[in-house]
Amino acid sequence: MAEETLPGTTAGDDGSDRVVCHVDMDCFYASCERLRRSELDGEPVVVGMGYEAGETIGAVATASYEARAFGVESAMPISEALELLPRRADADPADPNAPDPGETGRYLPVDLDFYKDVASDVKAVLRDCADTLREVSIDEAYLDVTDRTAWDVVGGRRASAGDGRGSSTAASDAPAAPPPSAAAGPAESRTLAEGYARHVKQRIEREAGVPASVGVAPNMSTAKVASDADKPDGLVVVPPGSVESFLAPLPTAEIHGIGPVTERTLADMGIDTAEDLAAADPDRLAAALGERGPELHRRARGDDDRAVTPTGLPKSLSRESSLSATADGETKRETVCALAADVARRARERGCLYRTIGIKAVEPPYEVNTRARSLSGPVDDPELVESVALDLLAEFADDRVRKLGVRVSNLDFAESDQATLTGFDDGGGGEGAGSRCGGRSVTADDGTHDGATLAEWIDGDPTGDEPEVTEGSRPRTPREGQASLDDWS
Repeated sequence: MAEETLPGTTAGDDGSDRVVCHVDMDCFYASCERLRRSELDGEPVVVGMGYEAGETIGAVATASYEARAFGVESAMPISEALELLPRRADADPADPNAPDPGETGRYLPVDLDFYKDVASDVKAVLRDCADTLREVSIDEAYLDVTDRTAWDVVGGRRASAGDGRGSSTAASDAPAAPPPSAAAGPAESRTLAEGYARHVKQRIEREAGVPASVGVAPNMSTAKVASDADKPDGLVVVPPGSVESFLAPLPTAEIHGIGPVTERTLADMGIDTAEDLAAADPDRLAAALGERGPELHRRARGDDDRAVTPTGLPKSLSRESSLSATADGETKRETVCALAADVARRARERGCLYRTIGIKAVEPPYEVNTRARSLSGPVDDPELVESVALDLLAEFADDRVRKLGVRVSNLDFAESDQATLTGFDDGGGGEGAGSRCGGRSVTADDGTHDGATLAEWIDGDPTGDEPEVTEGSRPRTPREGQASLDDWS
């Protein structure tokens, strides 16, 4: 269906009324498991990163909505998840002390090869439905479909007497009431853009077998917010002219690009909602947030002129985790092990080799330290990433840290086909990427307010936004998806 354009749409729009879709797969790993195991439908499903069946170590990569009802969250240690939602296998009807089967869940290890196959099916649909596609992660992508559809309202006016198809009565000249929007969000009338987004959703479910939520808006940041607004299996349409009113009542944390660090800074300034942010003085925001201040001010007003562009090759792959400031050696080791496993898994998933392994240790309040070791040649060796990272961590054995990070850099894609899953990344534990230290909560943090040197540590999120960071010792998990949706590569 290449180059498909819906009836009534004029291709070659000048870009003033862009139509951007943000596609976000719902609980992707759990959805993949349900695709091949129908008995999991409606069941609480937990897919573990670095987890093996029957074990208690590892971290939650995906929790289905049924599992979330019990308090299980992405990035939560499996041991903690089991306290909230015991394993179904442990529900022995003959044992009076066993958990109630109705309050248990199915725990499954990550099967990355299978998820990549499903992701390839999803990506094939997206490539066919959009000329311009930006893949952000294994379960997330932006589509610019301006040349495939439009914001025109479906129906328009009835035929008039002069066109030879209508009667000469006055009633024939009266405009027909356009069909109401069937999507959530501020759209009142159904548009061609809504129809096309629904078409994309239906093709994904039909051809890949997994559900997706889609946000449709004139720009990237609003489309991202819209896709989060009606999960799971949602469709939210925000037409031009309604973007600012759609965003206004939302808390600042909902604005794309605002993580907990920025949210707290804004709250200290008395800015709690997008409406507050839109009305704030840009100079004041710049003083507090640097260049990102005016940018976020524009987004809160619905002004985001970024083009949807494909993601290029990364220069490095990294993961970071914020902690309550601690000098505890075991906590630091477990955190680095989990970060190393995740980074090595992402490198293997992308089919890239690396020549340098490094760590970052941030001491309170914001003292940033980085250490790295170069290798004799490019490798793909998860155990080596963990070993080197732990060796580098030893320098900070007695120090209190509030954040730790692991990075591989000097990447080599020469022997691989990086395009197989460009940017389609997620928080699973691929073969060989498991951690001997067990699972700890892992999340990303761009460290925007942790010092100027942090920009050198990471390559930056492809959309230029602030990834999720932790609230105290518990990561503030992404609103949807797996444990490591925010991809900075």
